[in-house]
Amino acid sequence: MKTFFDSSAFAKRYIDEKGSASVDEVCQNTDELALCVLCVPEIISALNRRVRERSIAHSDYTTAKKHLVDDVRDAVIVNLTSDVVSLSISILEHNAIRAMDALHVASAFAWGADLFVSSDKRQVKAAQKQGLKTKLV
Repeated sequence: MKTFFDSSAFAKRYIDEKGSASVDEVCQNTDELALCVLCVPEIISALNRRVRERSIAHSDYTTAKKHLVDDVRDAVIVNLTSDVVSLSISILEHNAIRAMDALHVASAFAWGADLFVSSDKRQVKAAQKQGLKTKLV
């Protein structure tokens, strides 16, 4: 199965929170994993915010970053092509979602994902409107 994770869902691999077990289960049942080129910077940003807010220790950040880099080494990274950007514009015009969320949905569609995984209800709804099978975690 070709699985595409948006940042909100994939981050659950590195911070234990509601949905983390579901994300791990999906990863174990995935043949091919893809992420938008924006995913890693978004997760690093979220982890650094948690360090600044002191909800995680810097050592936890370092461990999470290492695991993220290891995971991404085997993932397909979907770049922002003109087709992805054009599709994201259409998605934005027909859905109440943020620009980054539309880029993730467009990237999943362009890659031909069998499953789109997110923890954002609006983004999942937009992905479903694009014809993608989804999982809300």
